[in-house]
Amino acid sequence: MANIKPLGDKIVVQLVEAEEKTAGGILLPDSAKKKPTEGKVVAVGEGRVLESGERNKLTVKAGDRVLFSKYGGNEVTVGTEEYTILDEDQVYAILK
Repeated sequence: MANIKPLGDKIVVQLVEAEEKTAGGILLPDSAKKKPTEGKVVAVGEGRVLESGERNKLTVKAGDRVLFSKYGGNEVTVGTEEYTILDEDQVYAILK
């Protein structure tokens, strides 16, 4: 993993690759693949600072598999790895 540290309530997610084949075994071209909405959290910020001055701890932690908004976040490339940086409120669920 690249050396990347998100700020505030941001999280860094490494995307899970889109399916290469349909359930019937048909290979999909890149243009037909769905944009990934699942990934592995690789880094989290320290949390948002509240009006009281305390930090609101994040619910997700590094290593969690999460579902997130299809068009949420910003895609970035660090070295040769691609990541998505999201606000915590763009994460819908933690997969168990």
